[in-house]
Amino acid sequence: MRSREVKQLAGLRIVLVEPAGPLNVGSIARVMKNFELHHLVLVNPQCDPLSAEAMKMAVHAKEILESAVVVKTLPEALQGCVRAIATTGRSRSWEVPLENPRTALPWLLEEPEELSALIFGREDRGLSNEELNYAQRFVRIPTSESYSSLNLATAVAICCYELSQSAEIFATQSIPATELAPIDVVETYYQQLEALLLRIGYLYPHTAASRMEKFRHLYNRAHLQPGEVAMLLGILRQVEWALKSQINPENL
Repeated sequence: MRSREVKQLAGLRIVLVEPAGPLNVGSIARVMKNFELHHLVLVNPQCDPLSAEAMKMAVHAKEILESAVVVKTLPEALQGCVRAIATTGRSRSWEVPLENPRTALPWLLEEPEELSALIFGREDRGLSNEELNYAQRFVRIPTSESYSSLNLATAVAICCYELSQSAEIFATQSIPATELAPIDVVETYYQQLEALLLRIGYLYPHTAASRMEKFRHLYNRAHLQPGEVAMLLGILRQVEWALKSQINPENL
């Protein structure tokens, strides 16, 4: 793989949420090295990524396991990232459109200077609704209807291959990119928006999570830029000021 192609992949993190199988984790490290991906992040792993089993499966990619970052929560894993795609096996009845890896994953590589993440869930039950909320787009690997379940390491391998193919294309073409707001900045907006909507009675505590999911999906489709998030945060601050002024008219 040429240096320009490697550069396209340099800012990409492979994020595993609560992986339980050391054989899977080791195999994933190996396939990452096959395709020049080196940043592995483990969220609350349920196994020892440095165990003999994991190291054996990693073969010549032991350094990826040794340098893997271990964090407690998904937001920590996404710190500093601007783009995030989550993989899911959800059916088409889910409200959010599920994309094919080949068409969606190139989006992670549009701006090589930005940090991005590809998120994989648990072997037995994938990602929770709350965890899916942290991604902007969602992919589902098309498989046979008679047996759709994929092994975690196999799913990672398929996506790593598609990413490497996309990197080759980006290395030979000049594709304009849009600067996006960092995920943690957008998350700050979501938290402040939820607090305000609860305060004014638009949201109720028992339905706030499901309603906020819809807001997240709406904004994710817009691919917010830094200036746009700053504008939205400014609106919230102004509304907060107006509410306080109603309570304390002397502040006007």
